[in-house]
Amino acid sequence: MSRTPTFILGSGLAARATHGHDADRYVQIGSLTKVVTGTALVRMAQAGVVELDDPVERWLPAAPGTGITLRNLADHTSGLPRLPPGVRRRDPYRSFDETALLSVLRDLDRIVTAPAGQDEEYSNLGYAVLGAALCAAAGLPYEELIRGHVLDPLGIDRMTARPPAEGRLLATGLWGRPLKPWTMTGAVLPAGGLWATPTAAARLLTGLLVDRVLGEPAPSWQRTGGVTWHNGATRGASVFAGALTDGRWVLVHRLGGSPEATDRMGAELLARRGA
Repeated sequence: MSRTPTFILGSGLAARATHGHDADRYVQIGSLTKVVTGTALVRMAQAGVVELDDPVERWLPAAPGTGITLRNLADHTSGLPRLPPGVRRRDPYRSFDETALLSVLRDLDRIVTAPAGQDEEYSNLGYAVLGAALCAAAGLPYEELIRGHVLDPLGIDRMTARPPAEGRLLATGLWGRPLKPWTMTGAVLPAGGLWATPTAAARLLTGLLVDRVLGEPAPSWQRTGGVTWHNGATRGASVFAGALTDGRWVLVHRLGGSPEATDRMGAELLARRGA
C-alpha cells in the first residue's frame, strides 16, 4: 500500500486508517453525495411529495419541452452534460451559485446534448438540478431535506455540507500544507458537496446496500456485474463504496493519490471478499 493517507472498512475487515487518516474526522465524499440525493428522491416519491416521472419544470423555472424527468436526472439519462457551463479548473464550482443555476434552467433546452431517456451520461449538472427540484418540492434547504428523508432514518449524524474547520481532514501539498478544498456548498451541493466521517460514510453504504433500511437502492448507484457501487472525488480526496450481491462490502477513502487508484483498491478488495 502507498503512503497515501487511507481509510478502509468492510465486511471481514477491521477499520484501518493509515498514514494519518482518521476515521472520526470529516472528509469530502464527493459524488457519493449523489446516493444521498437519489435516496431522498425515492423516499419523497414513496411519500407522495413528488413523482419519479415529474418533469423538471413542474418544480423549477426550467425551459419547457425538454422531456427531462426527475428519474432521468437520477439515472443520468437526462441528456445534460457532465458539468455546468463556465466551470474552471481551480475551485471549479465556486461560481456555480443559485443565480448560475437559474440561468442554466432557463436555457435547459439549449444545453441538453441528447434526448432525455436515451443515452446515459454521468452528470453533476443533472444532480444539481435534481437537488434543486427536491428542495423546491419539499420547501426545505438541502441539508434539512436529506436529514429527514435519509440521514436520520439511517442513524447518521456526522454528515454535513459545513463541518467544523477543526474537525476536517485534508490532503496536503508538496510542502505539507493542507490543500484548500473546493467550494461545494452552492448549487452543486446535491451532486458532490457533502463531508462525512469515514465511519458515517460506511454506515451510509451498509444502511442502503446491505441492510436495505430504506428499501431498494436508489437509481443513483452504479452496477457492474454483481457489484453495486459509487465513487467520488474532489480536490485531494477520493472514495469508493461498493457491495456484492451477497452483502459483502467495502469502503475506501484516500487523501491524495489518484481517484482511479482508489477505485482499483476498492474493486480489488471486493474481489478478494468474493473469492
